[in-house]
Amino acid sequence: MNGTLLVTGGAGFIGSAVVRHLIDHTEAAVVTVDKLTYAGHRENLEPVAGHPRHHFEREDVADAPAVRRLFREYEPDGVLHLAAESHVDRSIDGPAAFVRTNVVGTQVLLEAARSYWDEQGRPNDFRFLHVSTDEVYGELGSTGAFTEETPYDPSSPYSASKAGADHLVRAWHRTYGLPALITNCSNNYGPYQHPEKLIPVVLLNAVNGDPIPVYGDGENVRDWLYVEDHVRALLRVLTEGRVGETYNVGGRCEKQNIAVVR
Repeated sequence: MNGTLLVTGGAGFIGSAVVRHLIDHTEAAVVTVDKLTYAGHRENLEPVAGHPRHHFEREDVADAPAVRRLFREYEPDGVLHLAAESHVDRSIDGPAAFVRTNVVGTQVLLEAARSYWDEQGRPNDFRFLHVSTDEVYGELGSTGAFTEETPYDPSSPYSASKAGADHLVRAWHRTYGLPALITNCSNNYGPYQHPEKLIPVVLLNAVNGDPIPVYGDGENVRDWLYVEDHVRALLRVLTEGRVGETYNVGGRCEKQNIAVVR
């Protein structure tokens, strides 16, 4: 994989895993874009700090002039859009931030990408990969894994904002022809994950002798996906996926929350 890739949210948990993988295993130049909120940390990028193929830009994807500058300055061959507010409980307490980053930020990025793509003569190999979540489908019941045909049924401001972003990406592809793809992933775990997520919370509380939180009866089912496996899937979709398609990415590891805690 060559060329230049713009990775939004690249200082976050999944985004930084993408950046580290690209630097370690490809020849691509990587532009990491992150506004460094509570979930994005420069420490996640320490393994690639100072690498000649890596550039960091502290910017907000909802800042249209800043985003347009990034496209002009770096002339990317593709975009991996991972910038998002992603914590369900935080979305309930403060939904406005989720709408701004996940919906408005996606629209700003799409419009900047479309303008840039037009100016470049609409190259066939340009790609816009929007990385989303399976929470747009609602709860995973007894019928098995979600499919790409599962109807959307978001149940929180977070999942609703991601569903809205997904629809915007589809609209920009269908209306303007932007060569975009979408992935919807299940719950990730692995190195550099934010400590407020379930598995880090369980481990840290157990080590510290603190109570381990279990929401409700603990019978909600989640599919678990190791973050490095997710990264490999994203890069395969980016390079081999069919433009306009949606791809679900999961680990085929469905477990009740109570089983994970135990």
